[in-house]
Amino acid sequence: MTFEITREKLAGCIDHTLLKADAKRGDIEKLCSEAMEYGFASVCVNPSWVPVCRKHLEGSKVKVCTVIGFPLGSTSSESKTAEAKIAVRQGADELDMVMNVGRLLDGDDDYVRKDIEAVVKAAQRRIVKVIIEICYLDNNQIIKACQLSKEAGADFVKTSTGFGTGGATVEAIALMRETVGTGTGVKASGGIRNREDAIKMLAAGASRIGASAGIAIVEGG
Repeated sequence: MTFEITREKLAGCIDHTLLKADAKRGDIEKLCSEAMEYGFASVCVNPSWVPVCRKHLEGSKVKVCTVIGFPLGSTSSESKTAEAKIAVRQGADELDMVMNVGRLLDGDDDYVRKDIEAVVKAAQRRIVKVIIEICYLDNNQIIKACQLSKEAGADFVKTSTGFGTGGATVEAIALMRETVGTGTGVKASGGIRNREDAIKMLAAGASRIGASAGIAIVEGG
C-alpha cells in the first residue's frame, strides 16, 4: 500500500530544526523565515533563541519549539523544570525534553516518570515531547520508555536528539506507535534528510518529523 501525502501536509508535519552550537541570530531568523514560507509546524531551537523566534514568528501559525535537558538528559529534574518554566515565559509553544536514559537503563522507573511529570507540569499545558534516544535502547527498553512517558502525561515520544550514536528507524517508529496507541504523538528525528526517508517514517506511524533538512524534504530532495 502506497503512503501518499500532499506537499502542504508534509510541511505541516515538520519541526524545522537548528540546534548547532555555532548557530547565530541571522541563522535563527533565516530558520524562522523558511518555516513561515514553507508552512512548517514549528522551528526547534536551543532555549536562548526562544525570544528571537517568538518575535520573528509573531502573527504566523508556526510554533516555537525548544529543547530541555538537551542533549544528554542527565541534568537534575530541578534544572529541567527551571528550563521549562523560563522557556514558557519567553514564548515557547512546545518543549522537547530529553529523558534521563541512564536512570531508565538502571530500571529506576519512578525517577524517570517523575522527571517527565515535573516538566509536563512546568509546561503549563504546552506540548511536551520526550526524547528517548533509541540508539541506546533495545526494543523492551523503547517500550518501557514510551510507557513511562505516556504515564507521565507527555504529548509525544521522540526517537533521538541527533547528537547520539544513531537516529530514527522505521522499526523503532512502528514499535513506538504500537506502544503509545493513537492518542500520543510520535516524532521521528535524527538522520532524516530527504522526502523518501520522511515518508517512510510517517507511513510507519510518525506524526511529526524533526529535521534540519526540512526544505530538501518538502522539495523532494
